[in-house]
Amino acid sequence: MKFSIATVSLGGTLAEKLAAIAGAGFDGVEIFEADVLAYDGTPAEIGAMVRDRGLEIIAFQPFRDFEGMPEPQRRRGFERAKRKFALMNELGARDILVCSNVSPLSLGGIDRAAADLNELGAVAEAFDVRVGFEALAFGRHVWDYRDAWEIVRRADHPRIGLILDSWHVLARKLPVDPIRSIPADRITFVQVADAPAMDMDLLQWSRHFRNFPGQGDMDVDGFMRALLATGYDGWISHEIFNDRFRMASPRRIAEDGERSLIWLRDRLEPGTLPPRVEPEAVEWIEFAISEEDAPALEAVFTGLGFRPTGRHRSKEVTRWSQGAINLVINTEPDGLAHSHQIVHGPSVVAIGLRVGDAAAAIARAEGLRMHVYRGEIGPGELDIPAVRGIGGSLLYFTDSKGDLARVWEIEFEPVEPAPPGPLSRIDHLAQSMTPDEMLTWRLFYLSLFDLDRTPQVDVIDPAGVVESMALHTPDRTLRVCLNASASERTQSSRFLDEFFGAGTQHIAFLTDDIFAAAEAMQAAGLETLPIPDNYYDDLEARLGLEPEFVDRLRESGILYDEDEGGRFFQIYTRAFKERFFFEIVEREGYTGYGAPNAPIRLAAQARLARQPAIPRM
Repeated sequence: MKFSIATVSLGGTLAEKLAAIAGAGFDGVEIFEADVLAYDGTPAEIGAMVRDRGLEIIAFQPFRDFEGMPEPQRRRGFERAKRKFALMNELGARDILVCSNVSPLSLGGIDRAAADLNELGAVAEAFDVRVGFEALAFGRHVWDYRDAWEIVRRADHPRIGLILDSWHVLARKLPVDPIRSIPADRITFVQVADAPAMDMDLLQWSRHFRNFPGQGDMDVDGFMRALLATGYDGWISHEIFNDRFRMASPRRIAEDGERSLIWLRDRLEPGTLPPRVEPEAVEWIEFAISEEDAPALEAVFTGLGFRPTGRHRSKEVTRWSQGAINLVINTEPDGLAHSHQIVHGPSVVAIGLRVGDAAAAIARAEGLRMHVYRGEIGPGELDIPAVRGIGGSLLYFTDSKGDLARVWEIEFEPVEPAPPGPLSRIDHLAQSMTPDEMLTWRLFYLSLFDLDRTPQVDVIDPAGVVESMALHTPDRTLRVCLNASASERTQSSRFLDEFFGAGTQHIAFLTDDIFAAAEAMQAAGLETLPIPDNYYDDLEARLGLEPEFVDRLRESGILYDEDEGGRFFQIYTRAFKERFFFEIVEREGYTGYGAPNAPIRLAAQARLARQPAIPRM
């Protein structure tokens, strides 16, 4: 199985696209016609540029509106084909993608289409090229791959083959089992694309919302299993039409495309990579912060009930603990954390995850071509495997084997035992990113970790809409919420501006008694997010709650929700330096994130953000 991608999938110039495709590790490329027409050079120079990057041109595409045309359009179609075949000879491309006709002038009939393709095969033979015929889901007469195969079969020419595209098959909800009966040697090449489940015009869906396998809702795996049952072992290529992809970095999108195919192969052939990583716990969250800002963050930790439990033996790094939660403050004057702090300000620079096998986790990350981090190891420090995460932060992996199980003992001098406190463990993390990064990080987490996902929801912010998607392990040991907004004024987008990029925006801690947690925070003088009385008045009426219970929520600033599974309580701290904030939650059989309360929280945060700063005297 060899991997390719069409240049139409990426933004940028042709040279930038080819550099990104080669850098991501692809073997081949489909050259989109518009990229050739816009290039300031000859097709031969394009071909040389492709080969200089170690790539093979697997196809020139597309060739539209050919089969079943009346005269004089039919004759002009053959003249167009000859010109394109000559261009392909100059490019060094052997295959061309001919997609089924969408012209209102086209005539139906399988025999008519087969006769046209047979004649086209004779022309192709003269130029030593091959033709692959593909059924478009929105084709005027041919929109089913089974009809396309019958046309190819009846054309009965060695230069005419079939192209299959998962999107065009699955968007029409066509059965995939008949693919198994198609001879593998008649399949020119195969394109794979995914897409979110949407009820919309097929052409608009295809042109704007395709994405890579694993980023959508289609059964691409089922399509591929049917394909592999034929014995096919040729090119697997991406042809992705997505506005956000073309606006994003071509390098990042190409890397996503390669990663999606590696993960697809891993799902189809288990054992290709080490298994998906199963997180056992969030071992620590590390904050990069300046020495001047550290006392303010320490005050927040103290207000939340954390106490310093360890000091690094050789660095300006302190461990703060409560229950099974470890927070790390890093004020080192140089190194990765310092660089991260310079760029982002006070920020989450690293997350440590305890897994079953750290070596296997990093091997899977390498197999998925993720960016493995290898920093300097100081005296007495452990070599903890890590991979680059969101916004340049790190994900570290520890396990219960060897020295990694003793990281706190080896690297830190103890100060005092972790206090019992009301907070027990980390419930979830929320990370903000630009809309064009959402699918990248979804693919990152789902391909690396054994995570499930919840459907994407839209959360109403006073300044716009925030797209939110939650990922979680089956036992919900690890939960990560991904948030993005196209509006520049939402709370999520303001974080990106202040933070100068994507990152972890909020951290939620789990408690068994949120009223006790709220009381302890108030006693410590930690300010929480003010919630308006109108919210509590509506809560009482909407859910039929007892007034006394609602008054307790009101007094503590606690948000509340319930569903068929149980009850949910939330309370928020105010944002620290406009960078991040903390949430305390209590769950009683409730598995969600309090979505009905999100607009209330966002409005409260927006009000605080608009308040002018009080000048210091």
